[in-house]
Amino acid sequence: MTTLSTTHEEIALAAPDGTPPRNLRDLIDSHLHMPFPFRRNPQEAEATAGVEAWLSEWGLTDEPGVAAMIHRTRPAELASFTSPDVDAGLLWTVACQIAYQFVFDDHAEVVGRRSPGRLLPVLCESVEILRDGRRPSTPLGAALADLHRQVRERCTPAQAARWAWKSREYVHGLLYEAVAQAQPFRLRTRDCTSIRSLTAGVEPFYPLYEAAQSRELTAAELHRPVVQRLSRLSSDTAVWTADLFSAVKEQRAGEMINLALARRREHQCSLQDAVLLAIQEINGTIEEFEKLYAESESELSPAALGYLQAMTGWMRGCYDWSRAVPRYADVVSVPAVP
Repeated sequence: MTTLSTTHEEIALAAPDGTPPRNLRDLIDSHLHMPFPFRRNPQEAEATAGVEAWLSEWGLTDEPGVAAMIHRTRPAELASFTSPDVDAGLLWTVACQIAYQFVFDDHAEVVGRRSPGRLLPVLCESVEILRDGRRPSTPLGAALADLHRQVRERCTPAQAARWAWKSREYVHGLLYEAVAQAQPFRLRTRDCTSIRSLTAGVEPFYPLYEAAQSRELTAAELHRPVVQRLSRLSSDTAVWTADLFSAVKEQRAGEMINLALARRREHQCSLQDAVLLAIQEINGTIEEFEKLYAESESELSPAALGYLQAMTGWMRGCYDWSRAVPRYADVVSVPAVP
């Protein structure tokens, strides 16, 4: 098992030849503290083929634009970067869930932009599938029901219940996002980050990492305040890091639920300055994670440590995926200096 690094391995502030950052991506690389090593799952290629077949099986790529969107977002690559140690079966489930969330999120964005109320049928179907085992009536519902089946087959009943609960939180978050986008009042940064913690969809993956351990974590271990805090820190780090690279795309699309864009509205500053403010917050979150992990490492079981180390995969994996994925390629079109 890989030992969690607690050293401050800062990314260089300039290129090897000493040149300053040229664009917004370079600026992020220059200032973001990312101490965890880059890794990828050796089963990535198989997961890529499996996800494409799974999306086709449930009819999700039949919808206009979905196949192109999946090509731009590379869900299996994100699964590989965030879950480098899991076996091929679990990697496939993670990759399918990531792909599903991208399709679901983009669908909710389009529908919710017209009217939040139009989202209710698809959101209610999702909640009833997850809570009551309702039979699906849409392709999205059928894909979610299959994911739920995969989770129940791999996880213990308690782990599967936590997956379903966290997945329902994600569904609720999409409604909050649609309401926030539709309202004319100025969205507070605190409201933005609260909604973002739900729509990130990161925590639904954590019960899968429970299932990857050699033994089931006890309720006492899972609910220890330090474990709960580390879970929150890792999830926030993962999604806020993605926000840095997606800010250009989302600003151009009129999106609001993004940490960097929230800082820009709050401080009435340039996008570059807002990104630097967001990086300060992310760096502080990572440093708190490192500190809490180091302080509690000797008190936790091997299973609990493995569970927490899996969280660092999302922290590092979201960074590597976000900076290279075509979905966020617009980040290099903005200069480092306003």
